[in-house]
Amino acid sequence: MSVAKIIELNAASRTSMEDAVKTGLKKCAESVKNIKGAWVNELKVVTDDAGNVQEWRVNLRVTFVVE
Repeated sequence: MSVAKIIELNAASRTSMEDAVKTGLKKCAESVKNIKGAWVNELKVVTDDAGNVQEWRVNLRVTFVVE
């Protein structure tokens, strides 16, 4: 039987939502092992005065198996 744990983290990218997710997971994997998946819990964009997207921000719930 295995036990999984979920942690929550925030990540950002100027490129895209997908890049924000990849960046967050890559950084998380530096200290967390056995990552099995993630949910995008929340999505936010930062805009300029004209409404152009300046930055994508995601809130991730990352699942990993505890050894």
